[in-house]
Amino acid sequence: MEFLKTLLIILLVYFALKFLIKLSWPYVLKYMTKKAGEKFAQSFGQNPFDTKAAKENEGDITIERPAATTRKTNDSAGEYVDYEDVKE
Repeated sequence: MEFLKTLLIILLVYFALKFLIKLSWPYVLKYMTKKAGEKFAQSFGQNPFDTKAAKENEGDITIERPAATTRKTNDSAGEYVDYEDVKE
C-alpha cells in the first residue's frame, strides 16, 4: 500500500509541475525577450567605436572624402587568360 501511495504522489507532483510549466512558459519567454531587447538597445545606444560623434558639436559641418587609393599591380604575376569549356 505504501508503494502505491508513493507512486501516486510522484505522479501527482509530475503532472502538477508539467501543468505549471505549460502555464508559465509564455511569461518566461516574454521576460527573456524583453531582457534580450534591453541588452541589445543598451549596447546599440552606447557604441564604443563611435568616438568621432562624441567629439563633434551639434551643428558643425564636416566633409569627409575617401582617401585616394592607388592600385598596385604585380607584373610578375602574369596575364589572366579567359577560357571556355569546350565539349567534344
